[in-house]
Amino acid sequence: MITTNIKALIFALLAAFLPFKALAAEFDPAHKIVIQVSTDDPRTQKIALNNAVNLQKLYGVDEVAIEIVAYGPGLGLLTKKSGQSDRVESLAMQDITFSACGNTMNKVAKKSGNMPVLLEGVGQVTAGVARIMELQEQGYAYVRP
Repeated sequence: MITTNIKALIFALLAAFLPFKALAAEFDPAHKIVIQVSTDDPRTQKIALNNAVNLQKLYGVDEVAIEIVAYGPGLGLLTKKSGQSDRVESLAMQDITFSACGNTMNKVAKKSGNMPVLLEGVGQVTAGVARIMELQEQGYAYVRP
């Protein structure tokens, strides 16, 4: 049975979350892009991050939605072991969305015995490829550097 304190905590969390969800639903930028990262090549990963930054500079934060989806060997970009970790965490605070593939994470965990540790501000999706498809269905342009 849920105690009164737990119920109050759940209510407070939901109340705090709902305004953000409402704001997110109202955010309808003129431009939307999903950037795929599926390689462990540092140069290509840097280009993906540069693409995101350049688009925000060109259109403005309020006029472009950017999501970087990483899967396969590209997952490393979004983990604590990334050479771009500070930059990814900084960009996540600047309204660039980062999504890590859950399928890849599970495969890494099965092989290594440890679940990859994602950087602060990085979210997880069930399947990276599916996420890219869903975003394209919502009108997102697709780029793979």
